[in-house]
Amino acid sequence: MEIFIVGAIIIFILIYTNRINTSKFVNDNKDIFDVFKEGDYEFLLYAKYGDRVVDPESVYMKRIRNAALVTVLLIFVFISNLNFVNLIIALIIGVVVFKMDYISLRNYYKRHLNEVDSLLPYYLKGLEVLIQHYTVPVALARSIEDAPEVFKPGLKELVAKIEAGDSSIDPYVEFANRYPVKDSMRMMRLLYRLGLGEQEKKHKQLLSFSKSVSNLQEKSREEKYKARLWKMENMTMKMLFCTGGFGLLLMLVAMIMMLVNSAGGAI
Repeated sequence: MEIFIVGAIIIFILIYTNRINTSKFVNDNKDIFDVFKEGDYEFLLYAKYGDRVVDPESVYMKRIRNAALVTVLLIFVFISNLNFVNLIIALIIGVVVFKMDYISLRNYYKRHLNEVDSLLPYYLKGLEVLIQHYTVPVALARSIEDAPEVFKPGLKELVAKIEAGDSSIDPYVEFANRYPVKDSMRMMRLLYRLGLGEQEKKHKQLLSFSKSVSNLQEKSREEKYKARLWKMENMTMKMLFCTGGFGLLLMLVAMIMMLVNSAGGAI
């Protein structure tokens, strides 16, 4: 314990005085650490915090630093009896610390799955109105202000790439990959094709796009209703179990009291 305390104090002093620059170490090995980044991490980060996430890369690097510091501190704990098993334990705990933030984001997304998935069709419905009066790139740019917070960073990048001269489908695909909500890839492909269409064919393509958005909205409403119904059924079952359990407990207490009274009367 004494070694651990001394070691922790030394590490803290070295980090505080910048003798050990953890940020520089993490940034210098960024390419290596990016291998461990989950594919949907940034999406989950934006799904929970929206436009409040200024730099997702720095948030990820903070996870790396925290996990590394916990691992090093645990090695100091085991320094007097350091062996292969203790080293593995320290590494496992470090991995758990690293994964905790991601698991928290995943749990948030699961709890708000229908809410997050429903954001895309309602955003696209507003975009559809803008497309009736403007070209797709202009409509996308004008839609950013009223878009859901979760989509704003991705929309800004999408519009910036289009304005920079990228007329390929890549910006749309990247947006869909960044926000893998239900049918995002299909809708982004439809949106790209709508932007390519000739002006005289725009009305027909817009009708097809509108129909797809309406179908997506209908599916979203159905899933929201099913989720609400399942929640109500789940609450009802819990209430029934609690009521039944409480009733059985009362019956058991009553039976015990009867047995006690009978035994007392016999004595």
